[in-house]
Amino acid sequence: MGDLSGKHGLIVGVANKRSIAWSVAQAASKAGARLALTYQGERLGENVRDLAGTLDGALVLPCDVSVDGDIASVYKKIEDEFGCLDFILHAAAFAPREALSEPFVQTERDAFRQALDVSAYSLVALARGGMSLMKRQGGGSILALTYLGSERVFPNYNVMGVAKAALESTVRYLASDLGPQNIRVNAISAGPIRTLAAAGISGFRNILQLYRERAPLRRNVDAAEVADAAIFLLGPKGRAVTAEVLVVDAGYRAMGM
Repeated sequence: MGDLSGKHGLIVGVANKRSIAWSVAQAASKAGARLALTYQGERLGENVRDLAGTLDGALVLPCDVSVDGDIASVYKKIEDEFGCLDFILHAAAFAPREALSEPFVQTERDAFRQALDVSAYSLVALARGGMSLMKRQGGGSILALTYLGSERVFPNYNVMGVAKAALESTVRYLASDLGPQNIRVNAISAGPIRTLAAAGISGFRNILQLYRERAPLRRNVDAAEVADAAIFLLGPKGRAVTAEVLVVDAGYRAMGM
């Protein structure tokens, strides 16, 4: 486990205890970081507040990542409470249910716009808002969560695959922009995990089974394994790594058949 003692981080995208973002938050807190966790809407707020209560000194803040004013408010509160920021985890993603259940060719303009805004552009907005707080520390690390559906077609992933492709390209362009400030930007492409977001994908059990059968390790990954990789990229041991997509999927991506 990496050492994040004295570090301050922002975790965006916790929904419940099964969230990959929550596993990263737990690992980061255990490694010594103090965290701010955001939630969107009171439906998720109660869950996030309960979870954050198990962490030492965590802030819990409302934030709709599609609203610039919400992002600005989060950073103002982080500045007041922490004074600086060392890392950001971006785990925000959304597409309307019908955009995942209907053929991709039927994707409506508003659904496409919303998926790209929440799932990809929000990384730009979060990076822009947080860079000044990171510069106070001499740099920092930004990490996004993605999936192999950005490169390959998975049934019922549809517009989310396009959004994840945009997210990964965003990672590279941000890494180029922010590198001179010693701010690193990376992504983790995790294998399929049973999360709230995954519940919206029809046939998800079949995807899990496919990975178990074909991945070199012959198993699925869990959120704790993704969190271990995240701590590496967020902390000082990953200090020379930027503009990368680290795949944590038991080796499935390497397989042709």
